[in-house]
Amino acid sequence: MSRTAGKAGNLRDKLDGNELDLSLSDLSDIPVRDLAAIPKATILDLSCNKLTTLPGDFCSLTHIVRLDLSKNQLVQLPSEFGRLVNLQHLDLLQNRLKALPVTFAQIKSLKWLDLKDNPLNAALAKVAGDCLDEKQCKECAQKVLQYMSVIQSEQEHVLQRKLLKEQALKQKREVEQRQKEERERDQRRKQKAQQKARKKRDYEALQAAQQEIKKKKETEPSGNHKIPNKPAHKQKPRRSSRFGVMMRMILFVFITLLGSIVACRYTPLQGQSVCSSVNTVYEDTVRTLKSFHILESVLQLASRQ
Repeated sequence: MSRTAGKAGNLRDKLDGNELDLSLSDLSDIPVRDLAAIPKATILDLSCNKLTTLPGDFCSLTHIVRLDLSKNQLVQLPSEFGRLVNLQHLDLLQNRLKALPVTFAQIKSLKWLDLKDNPLNAALAKVAGDCLDEKQCKECAQKVLQYMSVIQSEQEHVLQRKLLKEQALKQKREVEQRQKEERERDQRRKQKAQQKARKKRDYEALQAAQQEIKKKKETEPSGNHKIPNKPAHKQKPRRSSRFGVMMRMILFVFITLLGSIVACRYTPLQGQSVCSSVNTVYEDTVRTLKSFHILESVLQLASRQ
């Protein structure tokens, strides 16, 4: 047995018929498990204790028909309170309640209710009334159930509108996502088509170039085929051209020498040392050419030129 249940003593010892009296037991918590083990106790008195809240599993005690929670310090009831569907009599006198959970409207069997001496909100306090006698407490139960049903209906409508709004927003996002994916697929298809067209153009251009080269090869004479991309071999200069250049150089030297000799012999320069040197060179050159029989060959070639 729990520590809290120990404060209440042996629960079965407190059971009188179907009534379990735990009032004035200095309870700050409710021994829910021990109470659940006594389904015979349909009348439960928890008044004059130190309860500030009810645990959620307390609402599993659906066998309770009459419940007294008066003169505690309850600031709220659990949201699952509507599970106590068999509850017919409820005393909440002198607590700190400001409102009731929306599920309170589900306690359709409730016939008696006392909410006096609670700091209820204005709307709920007006509906609850004074509850000064048996008749007023019965009217309180009826009016509060109706009021809470309206509150529950309004909240359900708000929740439904919220769900519809969220659903519409979700559908809108799904549509936008599908449209986005479709645009991306179209873009990819266009890119693939462009790539394919570009490859096709490149292939056709290559084929056309190859055909053009083939036609040129077929139309050119066999002896005039040129090997592309190979540098042309330099033609060696003909021997006659090279020999002609040499002859022209020799003639140029000879004529220059001859002009110098004439200038030295038939001008006032003949007495200078330069002319004596020129004469000496001329005589040496003539002797050399005669000795090698070159002069005659040079003259014959010059006449041919």
